[in-house]
Amino acid sequence: MLEKPTSQSSSISHIVNILTIAGSDSGGGAGIQADIKAISATGSYACSVITALTAQNTQGVSGIYSISAEFIGQQLDAVFQDIDIAAVKIGMLNDCSVIKVIAEKIKQYQPPFVVLDPVMVATSGDPLIQISAIETLKEVLFPLVSLITPNLPEAALLIGSDMPSSEAEIEGFIVKLRDHEPLNNINVLLKGGHFCGEQSNDWLVTPKMVEIFSHKRVFTKNTHGTGCTLSSAIASYLGQGYPLTQAIDLAKTYLSNALVQADLLNVGKGAGPVHHFYNLPC
Repeated sequence: MLEKPTSQSSSISHIVNILTIAGSDSGGGAGIQADIKAISATGSYACSVITALTAQNTQGVSGIYSISAEFIGQQLDAVFQDIDIAAVKIGMLNDCSVIKVIAEKIKQYQPPFVVLDPVMVATSGDPLIQISAIETLKEVLFPLVSLITPNLPEAALLIGSDMPSSEAEIEGFIVKLRDHEPLNNINVLLKGGHFCGEQSNDWLVTPKMVEIFSHKRVFTKNTHGTGCTLSSAIASYLGQGYPLTQAIDLAKTYLSNALVQADLLNVGKGAGPVHHFYNLPC
């Protein structure tokens, strides 16, 4: 679990290295591309291990080319054997053999922090991962992570429950989450973006407490890659030495600002990306 600095600011004086393990989005809005942008924009250096290639744009995915577990292992060895990694972010993993090799390398190299964004449900509600892969994820990888960041449909799939239909049902849902192994022993950031309302709330559920992170909801169609961006920013801030709650708050603030400025971009005809580099001069 998380045992890093408890000060109210980063204790790191140099630029830290953050590793993202995820698939490539040829449209640039999500996956590895979003991760690298978010890690860079929040002040860290981004390394990457690519698990799959996608033919993708703002309107959807038209093709996926998987990378072998063996080559993913080679990529991981190449990074860890040369570069001091302060934190790892992991994205969508839908293959049992890939999940197992990543878990093996995490155990071998023991990075200080691992943030897992379990991308399992499409915007349409369709599952993106096989049940066998979900069980492998829970069994071999969840015990190794510092934080998982599921949205409501993903959390419901993880515990085999109906998704809460309103914030009034969240308390009961969190009880179910805490009773479900192995989620009852790890930190879970439950993302509430699927709800409506003026405020966008996320719930950090740990074995000891529940904390709400609330930001004003940003209304824009350009929300592609928000989950990738948030989890990568959290990993970046954790690697810089911020405690968990502050890393989440900083990452939420960064994402909110990137959403506010997203309409300045003109990327594609569908759901465009957030503006990762909103704070750079034009």
